[in-house]
Amino acid sequence: MILIRLVVLAFLLLPLARPAAAVVTFTDDSGQKIVVTTPFRRVISLYGAHTENLFSLGLDREIIGVSPHESYPPAAGRKPVFSYRDDPERFLAARPDLVLVRPMIMRGHRNLVASLQRAGITVISLQPRSVKAMLDYWRKLGAITGRQRQAEAMVKRFTSGLARIKARVAAIPPHRRLRVFFESIHRRMKTFAPSSLAIFALQAAGGINAAADAVPVRSTNIAAYGKEHILALANTMDVYLAQRGPMNRVTRDQIINEPGFAALKAVRRGRVYIIDEQLVSRPTLRLLQGIAVIQGLLYPHLPAASPGKARP
Repeated sequence: MILIRLVVLAFLLLPLARPAAAVVTFTDDSGQKIVVTTPFRRVISLYGAHTENLFSLGLDREIIGVSPHESYPPAAGRKPVFSYRDDPERFLAARPDLVLVRPMIMRGHRNLVASLQRAGITVISLQPRSVKAMLDYWRKLGAITGRQRQAEAMVKRFTSGLARIKARVAAIPPHRRLRVFFESIHRRMKTFAPSSLAIFALQAAGGINAAADAVPVRSTNIAAYGKEHILALANTMDVYLAQRGPMNRVTRDQIINEPGFAALKAVRRGRVYIIDEQLVSRPTLRLLQGIAVIQGLLYPHLPAASPGKARP
């Protein structure tokens, strides 16, 4: 009897087994099959949108490196900086278990990627091109870092904020909707692909894409257009909107003084606006802010929008 009691006691004192972590499996945007059995804990991000989303998931401590020139959230500026041009040894010395990139890096820096993978470091390439893909991308980031609940909270915050902004569009009669040309790269007279995040933001804000016939360049979010096509919109273009950032360092004066642009109705009426590239071209919660800003520019007499802040 005493022996039986001792066996029972020993069994009760054994540590409870933890449930096994769910295996995460998906194909990344470079075509790799990704299998994750344990959440990553030491992450280097080589794309500003990845960094911003990781902070939104509450992964401050897990982020051990970021790409150059990152400024949002401010905490990103205090992280060690890594570049895809760095020697692989610099990455290896930091001992990451995950390096997050986007397809451009995967294609253009194969030697770096191969070196990291040979060292046992996982490299995942992600860059969503649509809002549906963006929500799925947030869920992937949450799944591979053990932050599924936080990822779902991001999705809910975005969808509820978007619903509030779209509800305001109902107050704008269809014949009052403004036709907008949305510039992506001024020196090449390019706009955005109709399926891009930027055009989604424009349309969610209540604008009509004046360049809906634009053709995407190599399956990217950028679309060719040209000055001839822009000038053909002269009498129907209500607003000229341009993103500004590293991709497009244009100013309002440059647009207004562009030869031939005096013929544009938008220029004649002074309806030329600039918006921060990060608010309309990055798959982050701040896309909500970009939509609200565009809506305020197009329809300043509507009540102020309140999409909610994209808390890091």
